[in-house]
Amino acid sequence: MVLEAAALTRCRHRVYLDANFPEELAVAPENSGARQRQEAAAEHRETVRRRLFDEHPDGWTLIAPEGTMASRAARTLEACRAGADRIWGAVLPTDPATGRRGRSEILLRDVERGGYIPVIVVNHKVTDPGQGATTSGLFEWKPAVDETRKVRSQVRDQMRVAHLYRMLERHGLASPAKVAGAIGYAGDCILVHDLDTILEDYDARLADRLEIARGRVPTTPSQIGECKTCPWWDRCRAELTRTRDVSLVAPGQRAEVLRELEVHTIEGLARWQGEPPETWPQGSFEDAVVIARAWLADAPLVRRYRHVHVHRADVEVDIDMESFHEHGAYLWGTLLNSGPDSEYRPFVTWDPVPTDDEARSFAEFWRWLSDQRRTAERKGRTFAAYCYSRSAEDKWLLSSARRFQGRPGVPALAEVKAFIDSHEWVDIFQAVTDQFVCPNGKGLKKIAPIAGHHWRDAEAGGEASMAWYREAVGMAGEPDPAQRVRLLEYNEDDVIATKVLREWMSDRAVLDIPFVEDL
Repeated sequence: MVLEAAALTRCRHRVYLDANFPEELAVAPENSGARQRQEAAAEHRETVRRRLFDEHPDGWTLIAPEGTMASRAARTLEACRAGADRIWGAVLPTDPATGRRGRSEILLRDVERGGYIPVIVVNHKVTDPGQGATTSGLFEWKPAVDETRKVRSQVRDQMRVAHLYRMLERHGLASPAKVAGAIGYAGDCILVHDLDTILEDYDARLADRLEIARGRVPTTPSQIGECKTCPWWDRCRAELTRTRDVSLVAPGQRAEVLRELEVHTIEGLARWQGEPPETWPQGSFEDAVVIARAWLADAPLVRRYRHVHVHRADVEVDIDMESFHEHGAYLWGTLLNSGPDSEYRPFVTWDPVPTDDEARSFAEFWRWLSDQRRTAERKGRTFAAYCYSRSAEDKWLLSSARRFQGRPGVPALAEVKAFIDSHEWVDIFQAVTDQFVCPNGKGLKKIAPIAGHHWRDAEAGGEASMAWYREAVGMAGEPDPAQRVRLLEYNEDDVIATKVLREWMSDRAVLDIPFVEDL
């Protein structure tokens, strides 16, 4: 039995199922979101590889991806023993004795101490603005404290580099410095990991997961965040539903706390009397009890108050932004509602982001939005712009103003901040959160159908839109106009959903949704 480092941060029950039912896992439907993340990660790794090879064309040893894993591992060991300075695509020998299997994008020879330093390339952030992280430049290994960055903790990265270090150690190839590196999404530095602070936790996790995989430690299902993308979720959900397990309404650490208090079922939580548990980890415990009661009553939402309120205006604009990973915001979709009529208007660039044309589409969007605000004010009418879960829109409004400062039509950062801090910028997600308990989640795709809205495309969703965008702009071939239409219709349905939801909250929610005290 051998494990890759990814198993060390996965659900323990999934580790058992993966190891003991490989035939079922092999035929499980592929998760489209996982596939897209893998494709994006592969593209990022290739981008980093090209940059590194361009800087030192003769300084790298490439372990070509062709051939078996065993042959690639043999070539990696041969390169290490020949003293190669920089190795790309390293595969380390699978080791059944210790239960390890792993690959490292980069192995750097430790010139001062001997041995090799593993460096991984990942498609997520590894640092944030701040200070105190230890980093090195991309092209020369010189670790130093960085006064412009702080570490963004990524346990999965820590486990992976520790895994690789132990595998190198097994062959006498690990640097005595006990350090490793990670090149993140920005691809502008190497975050240096101090393995002395990681290895003890790593060793304990590996021992635990190996015992589970070998069937020596029993595990049971429990709902956690990982379940959304797990190939075993249908199987686990059926078992949890049969036992009416409390994790269905209080997932993650909350279920663990309840089980310690001998509350194992939804009925047990619904009957709770008295004060909340002292160790309740997150969120409102009262809401958890209401969710349990709603689950038993098959209620999709529960009103917190007898009356439902949402901010309304004479002129209303719904806004939904579409971005592609961290590369840029390519579409600002709007729905103008002034009187009985509504008009959808997109502001879009079909140049693959990041692109200078993004500044043009953002400037046109901002100019149009500002015109609607000024026109309403001039006519003595109230104005409001709506979105659903404003964090993404706020992020790209501010980011676009910063990145494209000085471009024609791009607003000053202070102007954007003034708008998002004003009463005219309304988050319907927050209105839902404040006034409803949501047993099945608060996402727009969960809430809007309760108000009667449905998307034209059965596959509509954030992860699907990433795949559509790749085809729309021709990332792997010719641009596909049909996928551009699909994205615009998806975005239009999103802004219509926000409109339908607030109108439903204003008119019918009190009739359709039970009040918490009535459960």
